[in-house]
Amino acid sequence: MTLPEHLIMPTTPQAPAESQVRGDNYRITVLSPALFRLEYCESGQFEDRATQLVVNRQFEPVDFTVRRTKHGIEIATQGVHLSYDEKPFSPGGLFAHLAGGTGHRRTWRYGEQQELWGGGSANLGGTARTLDEVDGPTPLENGVLSVAGSAMLDDSATMALTVDGWVAPRTPGATDVYLFAHGADYQQALDDFYRLTGSQPLLPRWAFGNWWSRYHPYTDAEYRGLMERFAAQGVPFSVAVIDMDWHLVDVPPQYGTGWTGYTWNRELFPDPQEFLAWLHERGLKVALNVHPADGVRAFEEAYPRMAEALGIDPATEQPVDFDIADEAFLRAYFEQLHHPLEDQGVDFWWLDWQQGTHTSVAGLDPLWLLNHFHFLDSARRGERPVTFSRYAGPGSHRYPVGFSGDTINSWPSLHFQPEFTATASNIGFGWWSHDIGGHMFGYRDNELVTRWYQLGTFSPINRLHSTLSPFQGKEPWNFPEPYDGVMVEYLRLRHRLVPYLYTMNERANRTGQSLCRPLYHESQVGDLVEPRNFGSRNTYFFGTELLVVPITSPADAGTGLGAASSWLPAGRWTDFFTGVSYAGGRDVQLHRRLGEYPVLARDGAIVPLTGPDELGIGNPASFEVHVFAGADGEFIVYEDDDAANPRAVRTRLTWNDAEGLFSVGAAQGELAVVPSVRSWTVVVHGVGEATVDQGVASAGPTGLRIDLGAVATSSGASVRLSQRLPVTHPTTRDRLFEVLRSTQGEYLTKDRAWAAIQQMGDSLELVRRLDGIDLPDPLRAALYELLLAQ
Repeated sequence: MTLPEHLIMPTTPQAPAESQVRGDNYRITVLSPALFRLEYCESGQFEDRATQLVVNRQFEPVDFTVRRTKHGIEIATQGVHLSYDEKPFSPGGLFAHLAGGTGHRRTWRYGEQQELWGGGSANLGGTARTLDEVDGPTPLENGVLSVAGSAMLDDSATMALTVDGWVAPRTPGATDVYLFAHGADYQQALDDFYRLTGSQPLLPRWAFGNWWSRYHPYTDAEYRGLMERFAAQGVPFSVAVIDMDWHLVDVPPQYGTGWTGYTWNRELFPDPQEFLAWLHERGLKVALNVHPADGVRAFEEAYPRMAEALGIDPATEQPVDFDIADEAFLRAYFEQLHHPLEDQGVDFWWLDWQQGTHTSVAGLDPLWLLNHFHFLDSARRGERPVTFSRYAGPGSHRYPVGFSGDTINSWPSLHFQPEFTATASNIGFGWWSHDIGGHMFGYRDNELVTRWYQLGTFSPINRLHSTLSPFQGKEPWNFPEPYDGVMVEYLRLRHRLVPYLYTMNERANRTGQSLCRPLYHESQVGDLVEPRNFGSRNTYFFGTELLVVPITSPADAGTGLGAASSWLPAGRWTDFFTGVSYAGGRDVQLHRRLGEYPVLARDGAIVPLTGPDELGIGNPASFEVHVFAGADGEFIVYEDDDAANPRAVRTRLTWNDAEGLFSVGAAQGELAVVPSVRSWTVVVHGVGEATVDQGVASAGPTGLRIDLGAVATSSGASVRLSQRLPVTHPTTRDRLFEVLRSTQGEYLTKDRAWAAIQQMGDSLELVRRLDGIDLPDPLRAALYELLLAQ
């Protein structure tokens, strides 16, 4: 049986002959100066097909030398010296030396786990299959980055991909591994990884809005009422995820459970096609949850056609077992089950696979097959492909979006998610979607859910979710003020961030840099084990312009402030919300009230948002651009028509700090896909007053706001700020007073602290005075943060 063309992924698996060094039982392929493929097979049968992991080996040949020694062979590239004894791979017979950042040599040995001096793996981690029922941290699989400078991916046990798109077993007993020996050049390691395994796909624009999801047996009327209430309260969503109760779940006992289903429950949804059309009319894409493991049983509407497609007499009511490793089943699975529902209006599928890693083919993970073919099949109508499922091992970045599983409602769960999300970029997996707010068990904590909402706003995908419980719904109105108001504010902000997020989406596809990246992804200098680059695992870069330091623990009862500590990279950083600036190159502890979140921008950053009242996810008619003065900056906004082969537009935004000049360049590309005229507003953080030669300026709490009005997309505009003065209100003293005023505690202690602050002196002198006062530690830390910010 031949698979449809759209289910066949293009691959280029054959490496150039001049890149290969061969013996009777081994083959070493030098793919790049730091990436080596190492194969050993007693029969000498080496794999030239693509695999579940690898889709491209056609790297340009690089310079290397081969020298034969009495022990075997030595292969040398710039920076890596590989030694091999031409025997079965072993730690003593296959090893590589890497030149270190300070000139010393590090050694990788086959089969040895590289460890840190103080214990623990030197590998910086990748990700995990799921966070199901995880309450706090969970072990991570390896990534391609390491403190020791080298990492290995083992491709020996994966299946091969045939030219006709199917999977096939590999040569038994063969070893096939990839050595990433990039030292401190982490981005080059990731670049090679993407060249080898495929790039991160370009996600559709609607994926970056808010997703609504809840395990709850909605009726048609109830769901419409919910969406109308969200709209009436100005709470935007772009995706409606409908959990399993869309289909029949109460089935006759002879058929087992109702966990798997493909038949609409018409008591809940009398007219599914009209219901889906109603959601589409309101700008919502729709995903349905499916647990496919139980196959298709006789009660399903699709059973007769599914049975006939597989040669089963429907009158027998013989179950159609789930067998995704069978080509005939795969074809019928899509054509008879999924395509008819897609024709009704289903946009994509939430593949909720929880039934293990085995199929009828030994070594073949059903989750990988589901992800691979669902993603490819979703493009069959010429649309940009997308699926939604758990992680199935290295190479899964080709099939976004990732579903991280059923998380626990707890602070430990929240605390682990930022590290989990950012670390996944070490294995190229950039688009995790978590159950924002927590899914099940745990406890009710209004502050916890609110902080989770804030993290969701600054996550790859923002999907609210909760389990089947009348007490766990994540609708903001289920929470009292101020939590409700903060939740709504951040949901709106998420949609306003879409121009920035979508530009980062295109950048991830083009350059291999994920939206969320750990601090140590910045260029490394000197010793790789520099703790300042590796200690703050929860802090992450959010695109090119922002740094997020998540608050993942309860606020102090006295100050009312949540806190988070982090290493702050070199430079000056300004808080997006408060306007406080911090000198980098040091450790900081940041304190924030409930409505605030530590999101920092370095001098020169440019962050485009939509206008305050534009909460859709289309290419906007209004922009509000945030510029952080202090250095020159450039940001190129990417937009397109959301097609599989997009017509794109790029608009260059620049800030010349010395001249105080902000410019919106003339848009370049297919201008028909964006409005011909747009309104532009720029907020220059750090500038309190200035004379402007264009537009209308007004002072704001964090910077000068300049309304440039309507601007032709084809021509652009600029504004020059002269006689610039810094923001003077609120002063540091004002902020210190507010911390003291809001703190719950002894008045006498607060009076003494305020008296010390009111005396003349620089920040260090004030710190010395406060050191003599018996302040609670959280209060002292909050005051010191402000005093020592610069």
